[in-house]
Amino acid sequence: MGLPTHTPDTRLVLGIESSCDETAVALVRGDGTIVAQAIASQEAEHAPYGGVVPEIAARAHAERLAPMLERVMGEAGVGLDGVDAIAATAGPGLIGGVMVGLVSAKALAMASDKPLLAINHLEGHALSPRLADRSLAFPYLLLLVSGGHCQILSVEGVGRYRRLATTIDDALGEAFDKTAKLLRLGYPGGPQVERLALEGNPQAVPLPRPLKGSREPHFSFAGLKSAVLRALESGQHTPADIAASFQQAAVECLIDRLEHALEAAGPFPALVVAGGVAANKAVRTALEAFAKAHAMRFSAPPLMLCTDNAAMIAWAGCERMALEGADFTGDPLDIAARPRWPLDPAAEAVRGAGYKA
Repeated sequence: MGLPTHTPDTRLVLGIESSCDETAVALVRGDGTIVAQAIASQEAEHAPYGGVVPEIAARAHAERLAPMLERVMGEAGVGLDGVDAIAATAGPGLIGGVMVGLVSAKALAMASDKPLLAINHLEGHALSPRLADRSLAFPYLLLLVSGGHCQILSVEGVGRYRRLATTIDDALGEAFDKTAKLLRLGYPGGPQVERLALEGNPQAVPLPRPLKGSREPHFSFAGLKSAVLRALESGQHTPADIAASFQQAAVECLIDRLEHALEAAGPFPALVVAGGVAANKAVRTALEAFAKAHAMRFSAPPLMLCTDNAAMIAWAGCERMALEGADFTGDPLDIAARPRWPLDPAAEAVRGAGYKA
């Protein structure tokens, strides 16, 4: 039986997100109201390099964050005196960018004498469906798919996560981006691959489904990416067919690993997807069908909450404040930024690049 979802809460949290290549600021109330938000993309800065350059990302965060804070606060018509806490991503992510956002949040918290909330970026994704779907209760099965992470987790409550699977090499979003780079589609790669796949035959290219059917619970996408390169070099397939076949193979891998997770740890009342790859329509359609076949409720946040954003960071702060209640004090101002920060620290290390867990 699910735990109660939320109680009315009008406290206002200022959220800051700067873990990769989006600078984001948001104001969110404890009742789930997004009062104001802004996201600045860095696509133009990174496009010439075909991927995110950490130094460029950190510099862009530093240049944009202060004006964005001023704009969001101005749109909401509130000052720091009207904010109840300040939440910022403290990891995992590109450490330079994470430090820009966290140091800014610390300065604001110190200047206003407001509590600081150092938020795990992955927890922001994990809880974002509850911001979008007010009736979603714990526990639920979460597929977290982004550029840096590909995991299946049992979400049992705020701060309570059990990792069921992770990637042993590339994350799925990473594989989408690398496939886009091989096909010379530009950056960001995921949406470009999805767009081109609509023009191709998903059965045209015989690509592998790494670990499909394996008793090992984890994901692997490096071999799929290498197979895309071989297919391209063969000259026997169109880029559209390669894109469509890659996307189909990736979807089948996701579904197979979810089947394994349910066998090992199910049943769950709901299947939830979060992270940037959750914006992919083919992925959503397949997951929705999977959930229906297993009599599970399916929940996915709207597209604006799938990619990196500050509303999910502020919301994670709201969730934590509600959980801790009268005992809430926030985090110490000397808390450090973290390039790696697993949601389930007790999870066993896995072979390959399992350190990404």
